[in-house]
Amino acid sequence: MGIKERHERDREAVRRAILDAARELFVTEGFPHVSIRKIAERIEYSPAAIYSYFASKDDIFFALAEEGFRLLGDPDDAAGREDLKGLAPLDRVRAVFRRLYQFSREQPQYFALMFMDRSVPRIGREYDRFAFVQSMKQHIAEEIQACIASGDLPKTTKPGVALRMLTAGLLGIASLRLSERLAPGENADDLAADVIEVTLAGLRTGLPLRAANVPLCSAGEPVEVAAAHSSIPQSVQES
Repeated sequence: MGIKERHERDREAVRRAILDAARELFVTEGFPHVSIRKIAERIEYSPAAIYSYFASKDDIFFALAEEGFRLLGDPDDAAGREDLKGLAPLDRVRAVFRRLYQFSREQPQYFALMFMDRSVPRIGREYDRFAFVQSMKQHIAEEIQACIASGDLPKTTKPGVALRMLTAGLLGIASLRLSERLAPGENADDLAADVIEVTLAGLRTGLPLRAANVPLCSAGEPVEVAAAHSSIPQSVQES
């Protein structure tokens, strides 16, 4: 390994250490209470060294959010699309939303920062950086539109509204599970599956929806993280 390659490897290792330390601190102490100095102390570096990797604490969060959304599902992931290709349209929609709930189980800290903490910066401030998130939303809307074309959903179905309803239901179940607010005997996995099936069943009835079908990818549309709670549950902090 040459000097340049070794330097790049070492620099990436430090960057990874910064992100891991920041993610844990953001979750355990809350984004507003974490400083660059505190992150530096966690990895035994100077604050000046952190600034050579990230311009600000917000920039560190944006890097974590970008990682999280790519873990959730990159729309350019050919392998992921191939997995869905052989499924019927409605089953593709089910698979997409099951993945959202599964992400909350596999990556609880990322999920909490992306969807549950109102104190973090809005990613709409970094529109170009998170344009791929809009592509993700558009891909899901296209899957819902395919269900309309196949007759699995009525022609009156509003893809944007259907996407929002399914997302809101699953974020709610994931948040209840992570905050340990389910009653004894309640199974979050079963509830998540039921949310998908009941919502799809309701859409299939053709019941008129009051919500407006807001365009998902309008030019200049801000990409925002949906927040459910102002703080991170203890169960997530310990993950």
